[in-house]
Formats: sequence, C-alpha cells, structure tokens
Amino acid sequence: MADDSTFRDSDVFGSYAAIGDSFTEGVGDPGPDGTFVGWADRLAVLLADRLPEPEEFRYANLAVRGRLLDQIVEEQVPRAKELAPDLVTFCAGGNDIIRPGSDPDDVAERFERAVADLTSAVGTVLVTTGFDTRTVPVLRRLRGKIATYNGHVRAVADRYGCPVLDLWSLKTVQDRRAWDADRLHLSPEGHTRVALRAGQVLGVDVPADPDQPWPPLPPRGPLELRRDDVQWAREYLVPWIGRRLRGESSGDHVSAKRPDLLPL
Repeated sequence: MADDSTFRDSDVFGSYAAIGDSFTEGVGDPGPDGTFVGWADRLAVLLADRLPEPEEFRYANLAVRGRLLDQIVEEQVPRAKELAPDLVTFCAGGNDIIRPGSDPDDVAERFERAVADLTSAVGTVLVTTGFDTRTVPVLRRLRGKIATYNGHVRAVADRYGCPVLDLWSLKTVQDRRAWDADRLHLSPEGHTRVALRAGQVLGVDVPADPDQPWPPLPPRGPLELRRDDVQWAREYLVPWIGRRLRGESSGDHVSAKRPDLLPL
C-alpha cells in the first residue's frame, strides 16, 4: 500500500534520480552558480547524510521545466531506467492538468503506465500529488481537476506499492512566502519544506519540521492585495498565456541539469 507518512523499509538509498518538470528542476530556488537548487537537490543531501560514507551517494536530476507528462515519459523515464537508481521521484502531469480541456482521468492512465514501467526497472518510486491551489489566483478554478488527479495518483501508488509525497496536505506551503513572485513555483523556503516532507515520507530523520508555522505577517488591505494581483497578472500571467498561445515552453532549449548519477 502507498504510504505518505513514513517509509517502512529500513534500507538506505545509495543512489537517487529525480524526474519531472520545473517543480523538480527547482525553479524558484536559485543557487549561487545560477542553476536552480530545489527540493530534489535538497532531498539528495538528506539522503546522502544518512549513509556511513556520504561521498558514495550518487544523484541525477533529469527534470526540465515546462515538460508535459508524455515528454517526461519519452525523455526522462528511459534514462532513469538506464541509470537504475535505488530511488526515483516521479512528479508529472501538473502541466497537463492546468491546460484547458485536459482530462485528469486520461492523464492518470498515462501516468500509471509510466509508474508500471519504472517500478519494473528501478528500486523505490516515490510519486507526488499536486498542491492545493485554493489560494492561488486563476489556478484555484482548477482545484477540482487537481483533486481528481491526486485521487488517481494515490490509487496508482496503492497498486504499485509506491510511497506518496502528498503536497496537497502540506498546509504550510499555502502561505504566500512559500511561493516565488510568479506564484507558480516554490520559493527557496517552499522547496525546503517539500524536501523535509519528502525525507519524512522516506523515513529520514529531518533537521526541521516542514509543518512549522510561519511567523505572523502584518495585515494587508484589499487595495494592496488587488494591486499585487494586477502587477502579478501583468508581469507573469500574461506572458505565460502568450507562450501557451504561441506553442512555446519555458523549457525550450533547456536540458537536464544533472543527467548522470554523480556524487554530490
């Protein structure tokens, strides 16, 4: 059965490959060298620290921003199978679900085929649900579709014995400080909290509580909130819609940042 609280296997992971889209690539969490860090990189550090010899841990991040499920299955799943790590994290389908006219039942069927393929070739496959978007402008209208897809993801996890990183239940990422200015990608602190929750799911003793409440913020009036929404729409929403209409992706001409299993 799927388990979204504590992974019951006592074995440690000596290798890990992350596959997915911008969420797993780490967009919103820039590192000092200009590349993104993100929750998967942070999880890799937690897993390496669990080993007697952390330098022997190997990690690959195959995720590329903007990728749809079928692109991830075509480009990243075969590479993950080739690498055959002890652990794969598989987060996919979110970009499909937010597209107009998408069917979460159809996306879930394709997701299940990919999970079946992965679990036959690698060690543990951790799958993730989508976030609760009730506080996100525009995306709150898709909350029902995301919830339907999440139900499918959990059912697939049950059928294939996959641990589940349940992002919907991680309430602390509903705070606006957990999100980047574009409101589509996590901030560094948001990525950190997801990494901590992923570690908990895998049975890792994490150094902080991802559910720790945020410090209180001063109240904001409706005029200030409205002004922020207008600025966000002008700076981020309109360009995003424009790319969709032109058939462009933020991941065009972007390749995986860490395509091989290498020490950290």
